[in-house]
Amino acid sequence: MMGENRMTGFRPDTFAGRRFAVLGLGRAGAAAARALRALGAEVLAWDDDPARRDDSLPIADPYGARYDALVISPGIPHALPAPHRVAADARARFLPILTDAELLFQAVRENGGRARFAGITGTNGKSTTTALLAHMLSRTGRVVAAGANLGPAALTLPLLPDDGVYCLEMSSYMLERLATLRFDVAAMLNLTPDHLDRHGDMAGYAAAKRHIFDRQDADQTAIVGVDDAPSRAMADGLRGPRVIRVSGHAPADIWAEGTWLRDADGPILDLREAPALPGAHNAQNAAAACAMARALGVDRARLADGLRDYPGLAHRQSLVADIDGVRFINDSKATNADAAARALVCYRRVIWIAGGMAKAGGIEPLAPYFPRIAEALLIGRDAPMFAATLARAGVPYQMVETMARAVPAAHAAARRHQAPVVLLSPAAASFDQFSGFEQRGDAFAHAALALRETV
Repeated sequence: MMGENRMTGFRPDTFAGRRFAVLGLGRAGAAAARALRALGAEVLAWDDDPARRDDSLPIADPYGARYDALVISPGIPHALPAPHRVAADARARFLPILTDAELLFQAVRENGGRARFAGITGTNGKSTTTALLAHMLSRTGRVVAAGANLGPAALTLPLLPDDGVYCLEMSSYMLERLATLRFDVAAMLNLTPDHLDRHGDMAGYAAAKRHIFDRQDADQTAIVGVDDAPSRAMADGLRGPRVIRVSGHAPADIWAEGTWLRDADGPILDLREAPALPGAHNAQNAAAACAMARALGVDRARLADGLRDYPGLAHRQSLVADIDGVRFINDSKATNADAAARALVCYRRVIWIAGGMAKAGGIEPLAPYFPRIAEALLIGRDAPMFAATLARAGVPYQMVETMARAVPAAHAAARRHQAPVVLLSPAAASFDQFSGFEQRGDAFAHAALALRETV
C-alpha cells in the first residue's frame, strides 16, 4: 500500500483510477486540480481565460472528453441562466457535476476517516458562523479544519482524526453539486433574495439551500434560523433530522432576548461581552454556532467563553482605523441589501460608502435605515441607480466613483456632519472594480490608513 500524502495525511492513491475534469482555475479550481492529482487522480484542467491556464497543470479542454466527474468552480453556471458548454455536455452525458466539498467527504471516508462534518449556509452570516463555530470547537481542544466557501478550498484541508470536525461554509452553488456528503450538523441561517439569476426564482434559491439537509436522518441535527418566513417554512417542512430553531430576537430553542443569548436552561451570555458580534443578526449567528457546538458535544458551560473571545472576521464590520474620533468600519462582505441592513442598524449616524454591481432590488429595501445616513459616497457601476433611490428619499450623496476618492470624501463628510462612523457596507457585488469583496475591503483599509498618516 502506498504511504500517506505528507501535506494532508491522505493516501496518494485515494482517487487512483479516477479521471476528473476541472473547469475554472481560480483559487478554488486550481487548488482542486492540484489536490486531485496529489490524491492519485488523472486530471483535465481548463479555464476559458488563457491567463488562468497554469502550465503546472495538465491543461485540456474537457468538452466531449472522457472523464468520471466534472468539478466546476462555484461561479460557473451548470444550469441557469445558461449552462457553460462543458457543463451542458456533462449533463447530456449524465456525468456527475461536483464541488470540491463533496470530494473532500469522499476522500475522508475512502481513507477510513470518521471525522464529523458541519455545514453552514444562508444568505448572510455563514462566514461568521463558520468561523465562530471553528473557534468555539478549537478552544475546547477539538481538532478543526474550516474552509470551502470560506477561506481554504475544501480539498486543501487535511485528514482529521476521528474526533475532528470539518466546518464548511456552503454556498447555494456548492450545495447543488453534492452527491454523497451528509452533514452530521447542518445550519441554514436565513433566506432573502440573492443569486436569483442562477436559481430562477426564490423557490429555486430556497431549494438549493435546503440541500444542506440532504441525507440527514435522526442521528443528525438540522439548525434553522427562524427570523424570516422562508426559513420558518423550511424548518417546518424538515423530516428526518432533529431540528433546532434559533433566533436573534424571538423565543426559539436558542435565542436572544434583549442583549442576552439564552436557551431553555437560562442565560448563556450577555452579548455586550462579545464585541466581535454586534447586532441582532450576529445574535442569530451566535445562537446557531452554540446550537451546532452543543450538537457536536461541547459542554454548555463552555459556550460563553468561545463567544466572548471570538476575534471576528476581516471585512465583516471590522474597525480598520480611527481618525480624529471617526471610526472607519470595513463591512465589504455586505454584497446585498440585506447584509448592508445588518450593518446600518448597528449605528445611529453614519457616512455610508456603497455601490458596485447591484443585486435584484438594489437598495430599495434599505429605506427604513436611510435616516441613519448623514451622507452617502457612491462608487462603482450601479452608483447612478443607488443615487436615484437616495435622491427620492432626500438622502445627501456624492458620486465619487472609486474607493480612492471615497475615503477622503467620507472623512470630510464625517467632520461636516459630525458623524462618528464611516461605514463601507456596499450592498452590491464588487466585480466591476475588484477581484472580490476582500480586495475591495483591503482598498478601503489601505486608503483609511494612508489618510490617517496625513491628517
